[in-house]
Amino acid sequence: MDYKQAGVDIEEGYRAVGKYRELAKIANGDSATSNKAVLNGIGSFAGMLSLRDFINAGAGMEEPVLVSGTDGVGTKLDIAFRLQKYDTVGIDCVAMCVNDILCHGAKPLFFLDYLACGKLDAEVAAELVKGVAVGCRETGSVLLGGETAEMPGFYDEGKYDIAGFSVGIVDRKKIIEGKKIEKGDALLGIASSGPHSNGFSLIRKAIPNLDEDFGGMPIGMALLEPTRLYVKPVLGLLEQVEIRGMAHITGGGFYENIPRMFAQPAAGAAAFDAVIKEGSWTVPPIFERIAAGVDAGNSNTAAIKKLMFNTYNMGIGFVLALAPADVRRAIEYLDSRGFPAWEIGRVDTAKGEHAEVRFE
Repeated sequence: MDYKQAGVDIEEGYRAVGKYRELAKIANGDSATSNKAVLNGIGSFAGMLSLRDFINAGAGMEEPVLVSGTDGVGTKLDIAFRLQKYDTVGIDCVAMCVNDILCHGAKPLFFLDYLACGKLDAEVAAELVKGVAVGCRETGSVLLGGETAEMPGFYDEGKYDIAGFSVGIVDRKKIIEGKKIEKGDALLGIASSGPHSNGFSLIRKAIPNLDEDFGGMPIGMALLEPTRLYVKPVLGLLEQVEIRGMAHITGGGFYENIPRMFAQPAAGAAAFDAVIKEGSWTVPPIFERIAAGVDAGNSNTAAIKKLMFNTYNMGIGFVLALAPADVRRAIEYLDSRGFPAWEIGRVDTAKGEHAEVRFE
């Protein structure tokens, strides 16, 4: 018996790596070697960056701080497998990481991915990594390397998992931690592209038929719309106005993520609540369809609403806290770059001991 008979095709792995090298060129520019900071190509034992060249990303910073984040795509992958459309979920993988580190004002520097499967198909793997390359290119991240693991008997044939991590940089004095947030600050919501990469275990139960018509297209295709990449517009906005807090609305929805932008209050100081104004933005139809599937004939509207806002972004993928005087300028800036935004609420003194989300 050889390794291939055991379920691991080394030659297919070589083919996949060859395709990754070409995709890295898409992410990193004309070629990885033309970027002075990248010292080796995809396929080495580890990715290497020259600090002397790459630290230019922190030029002008008094105290450069590295910020890192890691995440995966979750069960949204099942939709991709069933539709045999693999080229968008890699974007989700990048977005879930870079949008997180962005919350602290960090500019992404580089990204690595991890791809695991039961039986490797180089063409499918390349389509998955193609999305990663696109996400890296769109956020200015170097695709530094990754790992492809073929594990027969552990993952079902045809199933893949993908995860990654991002490292970014920010000047220590410009780290956004929520310490400057004040009572009365405005909460600005930036539009999502749909459920992004959260709550798909519930979606798969609520919408079992991916061929269902949804506005003239199969609903499965609508569900595969990739997570929005907020890096460029938000970093640009940081140069225009003071952003006092940021939240990436991922798993846990409004209730879990918005309070994370608030700093821990000092001893004796009051905590803050996020007060959300209902109807201040348009909830995309895809969430109404998910809610209808979750409801399944029940009539507990309040419970369904709580579940939806505790699971999904409900059309708001990123939230900013800023002074009320800066709201109009921020909305105009984001709109001009194709990122619709709305004033969705305000910061108020907490009613309890800890930060919460309240609706009015």
